[in-house]
Amino acid sequence: MKTIFHSENSRGHANHGWLNAKHSFSFASWYNPDRVNFGTLRVLNDDSVSPGMGFGTHPHDNMEIITIPLEGAIAHKDSMGNSATINTGEIQVMSAGTGVQHSEFNPNEDKDLKLFQIWLFPNKRNVEPRYDQQKIAVDDHINEFVQILSPNKDDAGVWIHQDAWFNMGKFTEDKVVTYEFKNPNNGLYVMQVDGSSVIDGQQLNRRDALGIMDTSSVTLHITKDSTLLLMEVPMDVKL
Repeated sequence: MKTIFHSENSRGHANHGWLNAKHSFSFASWYNPDRVNFGTLRVLNDDSVSPGMGFGTHPHDNMEIITIPLEGAIAHKDSMGNSATINTGEIQVMSAGTGVQHSEFNPNEDKDLKLFQIWLFPNKRNVEPRYDQQKIAVDDHINEFVQILSPNKDDAGVWIHQDAWFNMGKFTEDKVVTYEFKNPNNGLYVMQVDGSSVIDGQQLNRRDALGIMDTSSVTLHITKDSTLLLMEVPMDVKL
């Protein structure tokens, strides 16, 4: 098993006033040649958006875009005709494909919006753009991981055009959990959302991350009051 540790304070940082963003991988004005992607995982932004503020209409293409609100809600509009609010406890996915434009903003007047925005390279180019959002049952299954994304339309969670699986879990007690890879050729990127854990001897605290490769399973020693996001992704990027 090979691992790569990304500490919370090693991430890129951009504070635009209305937007305070941390970048796990190179993004916008922050570039680190050693932190461009983890396999097909291209972007993992940890954003805080001020009340009433947001991202104006902008384009995307040939990218799988996943949004997970952590606090508050996000209002979304796009060129496919979708207009929706995604609340904490939900996940949104957009396959940009041949091209889509969208806007996102914080509709609350007195509360910051905090979210993860995640981009994955797709395994198919120029697909028809699509949108979906779903409630994720993390709060209904405390102390275990819940699948929130997969490549399969009929599987739990949303689906994308990539052989990737996301799991999220909230833990109120100490727990030892073994994660079995769906594909042993994939890698696993673990984001310690809150709390702490130990993986292969590496301590992870809040917003630390660990990339794991060359294994078919990994054991996580999770402390109580922790939340983790597991992202299993192909390591071979084919564009």
